[in-house]
Formats: sequence, structure tokens, C-alpha cells
Amino acid sequence: MPPGQTQLLIIVGYLAALILLGLVSNRYFRGTAIDYFIASRGLGPVLLVLSVFGTTMTAFAIQGSSGEAWASGVGVYGKMASWSGIVHAMCFFLVGVRLWAFGKRYGYQTQIQFFRDRFESSGLGLVLFPALVLLQMPYIIIGIIGAGNMIQAATVGAFPQFFSSSSPTAHGAIPFWLGTLVSTGVVWLYVSLGGARATAWANALQTLIFLVVGVVTFAAVADRLGGFARAAQTVQEYNPTKLTRGVSDEHRRVYERKLAAYEAAKSANPRPAALKPHRPKEMTELEFLSYGTIPLSVAMFPHLFQLWLTARSAKTFRLTVTLHPVLIMLIWAPCVVIGVWATSAMVDGRPVIPADFGNPNAVLGLMVRMLADPVVSGFLAAGVLAAILGGMDAQFLCLGSMFTHDIVDHYVAHGRLTDHQRLLTGRTFVVLVVAASWVLTLLLKEAKPIFGLAIWCFSGFASLFPLVFGALYWKRMSKWGAYASVLAGIGTGVYLYLRAGQAAGFAGRVEPLVAGVVPAVPMVAAATVALIIVSLLTRAPSSATVEKFFRKNAHAR
Repeated sequence: MPPGQTQLLIIVGYLAALILLGLVSNRYFRGTAIDYFIASRGLGPVLLVLSVFGTTMTAFAIQGSSGEAWASGVGVYGKMASWSGIVHAMCFFLVGVRLWAFGKRYGYQTQIQFFRDRFESSGLGLVLFPALVLLQMPYIIIGIIGAGNMIQAATVGAFPQFFSSSSPTAHGAIPFWLGTLVSTGVVWLYVSLGGARATAWANALQTLIFLVVGVVTFAAVADRLGGFARAAQTVQEYNPTKLTRGVSDEHRRVYERKLAAYEAAKSANPRPAALKPHRPKEMTELEFLSYGTIPLSVAMFPHLFQLWLTARSAKTFRLTVTLHPVLIMLIWAPCVVIGVWATSAMVDGRPVIPADFGNPNAVLGLMVRMLADPVVSGFLAAGVLAAILGGMDAQFLCLGSMFTHDIVDHYVAHGRLTDHQRLLTGRTFVVLVVAASWVLTLLLKEAKPIFGLAIWCFSGFASLFPLVFGALYWKRMSKWGAYASVLAGIGTGVYLYLRAGQAAGFAGRVEPLVAGVVPAVPMVAAATVALIIVSLLTRAPSSATVEKFFRKNAHAR
């Protein structure tokens, strides 16, 4: 059997299992909109923690972390995984539990329904809906790009007669357009069949698969590189800055020596069997600290809000708050270390990652493909794909719910949609979202790289954190303060992105740093200042609204 075909068969088997899961979940479907969108608020603690974690561990966490570790070093674990473990749990406890309580008490199924009531403003949805959708779409596209890259990397050589390519990392592989079409189609199918229940089951399954596969991948890659000690020693020899936050003079001297040796080898052979060292890259303390604002984004992810509403009770959140940080460590650590190893990995006398390789998104796929056993690499590729697809389904579903409840039912039908019409509208919009996402992915497939794009996207969600935190904890916050906060935070982000994009060229890497910090810092600051000042200068919410959301036991657990 040609190389790549075994891996493809395993991936196809995994996708078929997802379709089967959708068919089984459909047998439990109650035929109502509330069951389709939030599983009748019936998920228990184990299913909640696995589904919440699974939907947050997207291509950003899997391929993005490996790619960024390859480009920047082990510091990516500290600036993202460590902060996320702390801040995610805090957001689940301080924000998630309260929003769940209000959702159950007042029947909310979307964030916008809560904000409209809390701020006594029907028009707030017209500001929030486009903002949330525009922030959600890049997040979805990141996942689809990750799936396409993973399938392509795993199936190199499978069908050279059909899919020829001048690139050795794509020759004979399932093309990007086909891999993304099939994977998004499978996700759409099981979401359409089972709704939130299928989404929760799939995320739980995919989380368990990757937790096992991640450990196996880590061990298999280490063994292929000569063991853990040998893999780390090679990095220390060629790219020591990948193991540190700072850059010393000795690091620079090592870089110059190794670069000179590589150039000498290249002059003798245009394709030398030698490693090209990476230019030393430093991460400042200020940059590291600024990354603590990025995980605030989970408080405003629409798909996480929808998953919170599926919980059976407030006590269901206990396991999520305590176990989520541990799961982050188990997922991120292997991916980051593999990315660091990739900077200096040599197999059979040649670098695993070619010199001047320009696609960090594909680093993990290439590291998995180097494993000699096609069955092992096939299962590993399917496991990585499982983690990537785990975040897409809930995002498709939440956009369908938002369009149904926040636009069609509220502004068009004025609350008169029947349950069947809500269900039909949601399913129809999910189809449109999936199709639009796939087309946009093909147009943006050269996006540089996943990690940087995600930081801009998450910064936008983080800028909405003051809105939800103020809505839950500050009685004096007014509707005009809410408008000002959203517009100031998102407006600042748009300005910074356009300025950075014009300087760097939008087709290249738009550096996710502004004055040495991530864009979330000025965006959250602008949103917070606008919220406080405008709220103090405008009329406070009515006493009825304050009583509704702040009376004793209003958010009883």
C-alpha cells in the first residue's frame, strides 16, 4: 500500500465514527429547539468538563502551539497554557456559573438575550451580534485550516497519480480543499443530526482520544528522535534560545557559528543535509505578563456560553473549574515540546522540517508524518484531527442559535416563532455558516500563522470581558456604558489591526504585539475606561432591573 493510504483509511474511519455518533445522538433527540440548542439543560459534570475543554482546545491549542513553539520556543507554554489554566477556571467560576443561573431562571439561550434584559436595550443586539459573528468566524476558519493542513500532511504520497505537487510536503496528498470539505461536512452532519447533545458527545470523545493520543505521540516522536534526552540535547546544540525566555551573547555566538556551517554546506550542496539554526528571539517580561489578558476571552465565547447552559445544575461546574487546568497541561505540554524539538529534529541524516520552511501551521503534521509506522502515524493524525474538530461543532451550533433567537425571532418575528420554526431556522443557518466558513477558508488558507491570527481574534473577545463582568457585578452599569464599552474595545482592536496590517502587509504575518504587549491590553483598557465613565455620566438601570439581577438569591446556585 502506498505511503499515506493507511493514514487516510484511519482518518476516514474516525470521521465515520463521528457520523455514527451523530446518528446515535439523534435517537435521543426530543425534537424541540431547546433540546437542539442546549440539550434540554441536562448535561452532567463529566460530560460538561470534557465538552467545555474539547471545544476550547482547537487548532490554536494543537497546531498553533506547536507552530509557535517551533518559531518562538518553549515560552509559549508559559504565556498561553499557564495563564489559561488560571484565568479560564476563574472565568468559569465568576462568570459561567452566574450566567448559567440567569439562563435557567429566565430562559436565556444566548448571550445577547441576557444583555438585552440586563441593560433594557433591544438595540444592543444589533451591536453585539455582528461583533460576535466577526470574531467567531476567524476562530472557525482557524479550525478548518488546521484540519486541512493535518489531513494533507498525514496523507502525503497516497495518490500521486491524482494529486501531484511540486512540493514534497504535498505530493500525492489529499488536497487542502478536499480535506477541509470532507471534515467540515462531517461536523455539519452530526451537528445537524443531534444538536448540542451530539456536540457534547463528540467533544467528550475527541478530548479522550487526544488525551491518549497526545501522550502516545509525545513518546513516539521522542523515540524516533533518539529519546527525550537526545531530542533536548540537539535543541540545546542548535537552537538554545528555544529553551529560554531571554537571549544571551552566547546564544548569538552559537547562532552565528551554526549559520556559517549551514551556509558552507549549502554552497557545496543546494539541498544540504544540515540544520539551519533559527534566529534568536526574545520574549520580554512585559509581553509575558500581557498574555494574561488573552484567556479573559473565554468569558465571552458564544459557544462556551451555550455549553454552560447545557449544565444540569450549578454543582455541575465544580469538576470543570478544578479539572480544566490539569487538562490544559496534558494537552499543551506535549504539543509545545514537540514544536521545540522540531526546530532541531534530524531523521535519517536530514532535517524533518526543511530549511526556510514558511508554514508553522504544518509543523505538527510533519513531525507526526516522520514516524515510520503508517498505522501509528495514522492513529496519531486522527487524534490530532479529533482535537481540531472538537472546537468547530459548538461554534457552528452557537451561530445558528444566535441568528435564530437574536435576529429572526427578536427583530423579524418579534417573539412569535414556533418551536418548529426556531429549529428549522437554526439548522438552515448552520448550513449557511458551514458553507461560508469553508469558502472563506479556501480564500484565506495561506493565513500566517494560526497562532498570530488567533491572538487577534481572542483579543477581540477579551475586550468584551468588561461588559460581561460589569453586567454581573456592578449595579450602576448603564446601557450607554455597555454600548461605549463594546464600541471602544472593538474599535480600538480594528484600528490596531489595520495599522499593523498596513505596516506588515495583510498577506503576511500581522504581528500580534502592540508596543510590546498583546492587543488585548489596550483593547480591554479602552473598554473598561469607556464603560466606567459613560455609566457614571448616564442614567442608571431601573430599580426593577436591579432587583431582577442583583436581589439576594437572583443567581442562586
